[in-house]
Amino acid sequence: KSASKSRINGLRVKVCGDVFLADIAPLQSEHDDSEAMAGAVLTLHRADRVGERIYHVRKQELRGFDSIFQSSKVMAAVVREARRMPPLDAPLLIEGETGTGKELLARACHLASPRGQSPLMALNCAGLSESMAEIELFGYDPGAFEGARAEGRLGLLELTAGGTLFLDGVGELSARMQAKLLRFIQDGSFRRVGSDEDMFLDVRVMCSTQVDLSELCAKGLFRQDLYHRLNVLSLHIPPLRDCLDGLEPLVEHFLDQASRQIGCPLPGISPAAIKRLSQYHWPGNVRQLENVLFQAVSLCDGGKVQAEHIRLPDYGVRQGLSEVSLEGGLGAIIGRFEKSVLEQLYAQYPSSRQLGKRLGVSHTTIANKLRDYELGRESDPHPVDK
Repeated sequence: KSASKSRINGLRVKVCGDVFLADIAPLQSEHDDSEAMAGAVLTLHRADRVGERIYHVRKQELRGFDSIFQSSKVMAAVVREARRMPPLDAPLLIEGETGTGKELLARACHLASPRGQSPLMALNCAGLSESMAEIELFGYDPGAFEGARAEGRLGLLELTAGGTLFLDGVGELSARMQAKLLRFIQDGSFRRVGSDEDMFLDVRVMCSTQVDLSELCAKGLFRQDLYHRLNVLSLHIPPLRDCLDGLEPLVEHFLDQASRQIGCPLPGISPAAIKRLSQYHWPGNVRQLENVLFQAVSLCDGGKVQAEHIRLPDYGVRQGLSEVSLEGGLGAIIGRFEKSVLEQLYAQYPSSRQLGKRLGVSHTTIANKLRDYELGRESDPHPVDK
């Protein structure tokens, strides 16, 4: 008998209350031309002992669009649109806030394209000086400048020949670098630093930005002609706060991932913790959520993740006074705003003493208000002094 190719790796199962990771390899008879299975080999690994090794294996297995979580309807629509991009061999511009997964989406588009077997090279343009960006992209000839390597250096374009170049934060490029990039996109030609010889390469360019390039163009900070060249194909990744309909499956995914990395049993999560996550504005988006949940798993010691394990900064609170309903009298309006303030600050100061100190009032006053507004852990009718 021989194993078929349609195997399943890392399936989480429970056996007698214990969590295991199951690898399932279907078996097919060598002498049977039908597709019917003859059996399967099932291998169970204890989840709390597999740890980071299995996590990294699974991370390598998840490639392309399968690596992008699509529990939100909005993100599912983005991925559906992105799946139409790979056959189109043209520049692609991906817009989105920090932490939304722009490079992940670019990598998926590359892997699904005809260039998928060729290299994908990425360069973060933010913080690079003009000279460093030029060297990284275009390389240099021998003796191009003092301290240069005797043999010269290949730039990312040459290393990416036939593949895809991904420029993260393309809006950070200087005017001179924008001109050199425009020339390459127009006719595929460039010059190494210190060379007067044109080189020609076939490389697809993908870019990302977290700023509005059209606004930069209007301010004269970005070339209009380059913007139009880069924006032949475009995708916009929404912020996490616009994808909260898919939050719970995403939370479960990151809890599973964190428990594998840490090497602990998969923790549950309380409704109060889910509520806290859903009410936050997530300026760091999915990357911030991943980090917050990793910290929560490390704090809960293998138990259930509670609201106090969710450590969130209180800057840039999502709901301001202008967003609080003005229905009813002054007392009702102030009450709604007070509840909003306590609800958001409690994420970072999860006890009456901590929150009272933060707001400059007694912990008894805070404890009573938390109780009145039904804030704090649902499992504790008195969410005070932990």
